[in-house]
Amino acid sequence: MFCRYLCRMTSEFFTYDKKKVIQALRYHFISRREIKVMMILVNVFAILSAGLFYFKKVSPLAFLISSVLWITLMVLFWYLLPYMVYKKAETFKDRFKAILGNEFFRIENERGGRSWPWTDFVNWIESPYFYHLYFNSRSFFIVPKDAFDGDDVHEARKILNAKIVKR
Repeated sequence: MFCRYLCRMTSEFFTYDKKKVIQALRYHFISRREIKVMMILVNVFAILSAGLFYFKKVSPLAFLISSVLWITLMVLFWYLLPYMVYKKAETFKDRFKAILGNEFFRIENERGGRSWPWTDFVNWIESPYFYHLYFNSRSFFIVPKDAFDGDDVHEARKILNAKIVKR
């Protein structure tokens, strides 16, 4: 396996499973710092308004508004955004092969391919079904773990750890 680490690792052809992609997109949105802060603030506001409503310090309207805000944000980040991104991206409907080389990451399909040097990536994270390779905080590519057989999942993780210097 060490030679593969130094040489090159190629995945099998893979397609994207819609349910898993939606989960990965949710993971992406929920892990964003600004969204975490906003959700914490909205939750604190909702809890505070519920407490104040219970002690009759605020009107029912304040409690209702905080509840509607909380529900709206949850629906937006849990359902609407992931489904909108999935629908918009043609990438998730194609069949690919990932190549993790010494100097580059390459993705190929039947029509061609594209390579990026490892230095183009600023970060990577691992979710339950994917490796998320980030070009910047908003632009990323996801590679399913299913694309790699058995121990290759661990080898891919080692390569990503070695090649993508988190900034």
